[in-house]
Amino acid sequence: MLSRLSLRLRIFLFFALLAFGGAALVIAGLLIGYTRLGEGHALSAFTIAGAIAIFAILGLTTWVWVLFDEHVARPVERLAADLRARAHADVDNGIDHGVARYLGDLAPAADAVAANLSETRNAMAMAVGRETARLNAEKTRLEALLAEIPDGVMFCTGNHMIALYNGRCREILHDDTALGLGRPVAGLLRMGPIHQAYARLAAQTAREGTDILVTTRQGAQLLEARLRLVDLAGQDATAPGYVLTLRDVTADLKVGAERAHLLNRLLDGVQNILSDLPESTAKATLAALVQDTAARKAATDTAWWPMEALGAADLGAALHTRLARKDVALHPDLDDTALRCDGFAITRMLERLALSWSETGAEGLVLTLASKGPTQAALSLEAAGAPPDPARLAQWLDTPLSPGLSGFHGRDVLLSHGTVIGIEPAGPGRHALRLSLDLATPRPIGPSRMVMYDFDLLHAAIPETLAKAPLTSLSFVIFDTETTGLNPQSDEICQIAALRVVNGKVVSGERFDMLVNPGRNIPASATAVHHITNAMVADAPDIDTALSRFHAFAKGSVLVAHNAPFDMSFLRRREGQIGARFDQPILDTVLCSAILYGQSAEHTLDALCARLHIEIPAEARHTAIGDAIATAEAFRKMIPMLEAAELPNLEALIKAFDRHRRLIEHLN
Repeated sequence: MLSRLSLRLRIFLFFALLAFGGAALVIAGLLIGYTRLGEGHALSAFTIAGAIAIFAILGLTTWVWVLFDEHVARPVERLAADLRARAHADVDNGIDHGVARYLGDLAPAADAVAANLSETRNAMAMAVGRETARLNAEKTRLEALLAEIPDGVMFCTGNHMIALYNGRCREILHDDTALGLGRPVAGLLRMGPIHQAYARLAAQTAREGTDILVTTRQGAQLLEARLRLVDLAGQDATAPGYVLTLRDVTADLKVGAERAHLLNRLLDGVQNILSDLPESTAKATLAALVQDTAARKAATDTAWWPMEALGAADLGAALHTRLARKDVALHPDLDDTALRCDGFAITRMLERLALSWSETGAEGLVLTLASKGPTQAALSLEAAGAPPDPARLAQWLDTPLSPGLSGFHGRDVLLSHGTVIGIEPAGPGRHALRLSLDLATPRPIGPSRMVMYDFDLLHAAIPETLAKAPLTSLSFVIFDTETTGLNPQSDEICQIAALRVVNGKVVSGERFDMLVNPGRNIPASATAVHHITNAMVADAPDIDTALSRFHAFAKGSVLVAHNAPFDMSFLRRREGQIGARFDQPILDTVLCSAILYGQSAEHTLDALCARLHIEIPAEARHTAIGDAIATAEAFRKMIPMLEAAELPNLEALIKAFDRHRRLIEHLN
């Protein structure tokens, strides 16, 4: 039982035993002496002598205990925590000898052990460095290739948990907060088709892939998916993982359905007009029907053909190269304006027009681009000489663009791009073949070029109960808030940020960082700390919207914060308004620090990061995301230290929090 007590408490009990034992011996000695003396008038003298002796023993013992606690017990406790940090948390700076200066050679010896451990690690790192560099280079290439795949790619465990996804998944699923490493696929997609396909493939020996249609839980998107089982070393053979490739076909089906509807409507309308209406009114009615159908059809003309965002300069360079091979000179005068088009089809059509026009005497071919409003640009193929007449231009557009594409003509290219070619003057003696193209909508590069993965999740066991789960098997959301003040009853949140720790690793790509409109002015004293102004939050989401989104981000994870009661008081005050409760376990890095370094140590975030050799950039301190990152790194390093301190699971850690309640309240 005593082994469960902390070192300082055991030493205190030892000195208390000495003090009370010494006092008891003094009392016993005085009683024996008084009895042997047998004189009643000496009782007061014996009593005074005993009191003086007892107080002297208690005072001396207390003084010695304070000195021993200050110069031995606390340094030993601190030294043990420093050694754990270097053994389990990748801390490699030297141990402070001044902390244990009264322990003789213990601190230098501990520092020597830590230095030797660091040197051994460095030697091992050097030994595997070249091989690691080669593997990292291959991994980087594979990540780059996977990031460029146009479809969403998701690798899932046999328990239907996400172990890898690329940035395209995030785009397809509209940045759904349910997408994350270690999170269930069921939070994103309706699992019926996936379960059926998985069971069917698992029963097959060949385990070929299969195509399925699935729908999202949010937004009612229809996704075309291909599911293929993948057997990897370390997996449970009875429940292999699988790759799920996703493509959003919601818009494609909508366009196809609209075009089919328009065609049926036109056919039915023409049939009804010809059969039911007199000839005098049929023509006008038919003309109106055709005009309405053409207007509605125009919106679908360019939506069904695969398009790309192509720089005009690249299109001009490609056309220049193709014509140069056929001894036709072209001068492209284009900038980097991004056009929404099928680059191959447009290039082949312009090549056909340039070749045909040059054969009729056109000279000085130039390709130019001019703005045509906020959403379109005019692309012009200009030349000196006589312009082609409309009939000849129509003949050129009806000529196949390539012998291998006999059914693909220039007119098909115009139709798929929803445009026409006009013949217009372009200066003295010059004419232009001009068409309009849509400008490309800017697309964010960052999320689509990332790949998030953790293959250790493939053989991670799912705990039967959360309390007994090893700390490394849990998913944590480490968060921090910035507020308008320090009173949770009257102040409000003006920024909230968080990131996830999964499988003992910080998932830097899965972050939540949101400014919040607190619905009140931010005092200058608060702005001086976190640098958030009223102008910065004027257009930000309100507190209820922000906390609803954060609740979705934190769903299914253990919450972690530094001084959690403060942050949680702001969150729990709004549970009624958002209609959701933050009822998951809550861990506090202040209490984790107290367990590892003792209550007497300093437990600020700066002090904790200094002990664990974590650097917080000055510009990131007192920002929600900066403090959340620092807290996450500290907590990640403390997980193996807590396990080494025989606190392997959530239940044991929360029980250990009870011993430090007088330092700070814990919320479990």
